Amino acid sequence: MPGFSSRLEIETGSIEGKPIMEEEEEEGLSVSKRQLAFYTGPTVGGLLNATFGNATELIISMYAMNHGMLRVVQQSLLGSILSNMLLVLGCAFFCGGIVHPNKQQVFNKSNAVMSSGLLLMAVMGLLFPAVLYFTHTELHVGTSELALSRFSSCIMLIAYGGYIFFQLMNQKNSYTPINEETSLDDGSLDDEESPDISKYESIIWLSILTVTISVLSEYLVNTIEGASVAMNIPVAFVSVILLPIVGNAAEHASAIIFAVKDKLDISLGVAVGSSTQISMFAVYY
Repeated sequence: MPGFSSRLEIETGSIEGKPIMEEEEEEGLSVSKRQLAFYTGPTVGGLLNATFGNATELIISMYAMNHGMLRVVQQSLLGSILSNMLLVLGCAFFCGGIVHPNKQQVFNKSNAVMSSGLLLMAVMGLLFPAVLYFTHTELHVGTSELALSRFSSCIMLIAYGGYIFFQLMNQKNSYTPINEETSLDDGSLDDEESPDISKYESIIWLSILTVTISVLSEYLVNTIEGASVAMNIPVAFVSVILLPIVGNAAEHASAIIFAVKDKLDISLGVAVGSSTQISMFAVYY
C-alpha cells in the first residue's frame, strides 16, 4: 500500500535516521567541535561550531533543491534561523542560569550588537526584493526584483566575508571574557580546559560525521512529501519545524554545553553565528 509504505518509510527514518543523526551530531559533532575549540579559541571555535552545525541544513537544502523542492528549501532555512535564534539560544540561557543560579553569566556586548546588526541587514536584504515584487512598483516587470535580488546576494556575501575576516583578525581583542580573571583565579575550569583528542583527530571526526550526515539527509529528503500525505501533516510544518529541529541538534547540544560551562561567548557564537551564517551565506548561496 502506498500510504503504508510512505508512513513506514518515514517512521523508520524517524526511528533509525533521526536518532542516528542526533546521536552522531550531539555525541560526535558536538564533542569534536568542542575539542577543536580548545585549539582554535572562542572566535574560530564558535565559527567552526556554526559551520559544521549548519552542514545538515546545507546538505538537506542541496538534496531538496536537486529534487525541485524549492519551497521546502526556503521554509527549512527560515525555520533553521528561527530555531537557532529562539529555541537554541533560549535553552542555552535557561540551562546556564539553572546550573549557575548564584552567578551572573556575562558575554561580549559588542559582538552581540554586531551579530544583531548583521541579522537586521540580512532581513533587509531578503525583504526589499519581496516588497518590490508584491507592491508592483518595479520599472521592468520580472527583471527589477531579480536584479535587486542578485545585488543583495552579492552585498550579503561580501558583508559576511568581511565579518569573518574581522572576527579572525580581532580574535583576541573582541572575545576577551569580562570575568576572565575571576575564572582563572577560581580554578574551577582547570579540568575542563584539557582536550581529550588532538586537533587532527577532531578534524577527521568532523569530516567523517559530515559525510555520514550527507548520506542520511538524502533518505530524509526523499520521505518528506510521502510522509506528509500519509501522516496528514502539512509539508510546511515538516519543513519549518521538524527539519530544523533535526538539523539544529548539533547547535542545540553545543550551545547548552558551553552555557553550562559558563562560556556564553561560544554559545552565542554557535546560536547567533549559525543564524547569521544561514541568513547571509546559505540563503544567498
